[in-house]
Amino acid sequence: MDFIASKVLFALALPGNLLTLLLLGGCALLFRSGEGARRAGRRLTVLAAIGFLAFTVLPMADWLARPLENRFPRPTLPDHVDGIIMLGGAASPVLAAARGEPSVNGAAERVLAFADLGRRYPGARLVFTGGAGSLWEGQHREGTAMRAALEQAGLDTGRVLFETESRNTWENVQFSLRLVEPKAGETWLLVTSAWHMPRAVGIFRRAGWPVTAYPVDYRTRGDGKPHLIFDLGEGLDSSTPMLKEWVGLVAYRLMGRTDALFPAPVGPRLRLP
Repeated sequence: MDFIASKVLFALALPGNLLTLLLLGGCALLFRSGEGARRAGRRLTVLAAIGFLAFTVLPMADWLARPLENRFPRPTLPDHVDGIIMLGGAASPVLAAARGEPSVNGAAERVLAFADLGRRYPGARLVFTGGAGSLWEGQHREGTAMRAALEQAGLDTGRVLFETESRNTWENVQFSLRLVEPKAGETWLLVTSAWHMPRAVGIFRRAGWPVTAYPVDYRTRGDGKPHLIFDLGEGLDSSTPMLKEWVGLVAYRLMGRTDALFPAPVGPRLRLP
């Protein structure tokens, strides 16, 4: 039930969907007979228009993404690593199944970084976690598509332990924890998108599994220089995952799934169960 509720919440939080609902609601009120209803309709319509204009012109995605991406810096790699875990989200299992070949999306840097780290640390345990995150295409598991993508990247997938039942980041951590059973004192690298790293690390800490963040897949330059755009499609597309991530941080904190509202690089060293 939590999975379905989170999908519905995230769908409503999408900026394009939210602004469209505001516009439709405003237009519907404009045709009501009462002056109060029409006044509310005008306000909602203007609010939607301002929102669409903001995502067309302003660097909304950059403003949303930069604090997330700058939260965890890239670490200096240690001499010894016990394990490396990559979170799902970089493969497109539906397209891979339909076309019969590996299919990755805009987060493909996760695949490249995981393969590179796997070669750097030949003795490390390698784990991929990601099942079916869709409400409608649950039969297609990301692990199958990711295996093919990692093989194409030159990694020996015989070394990789694939967890393919999880549907979200919370389940990524819980299912992997039971599968891997990491020991206290081990050094684990976590590979995921930089904008997703704060929430992911917070979930690992909440589960008592200390990890070292290895962020990839940056979407901003990180320097804070303002820039204007004029592309509604790009503005909405780039802002959507960032807004979802902020909603996810709040929701997961309220559900007690993270150790902090906005997890920071230095956190409590929790003991493994």
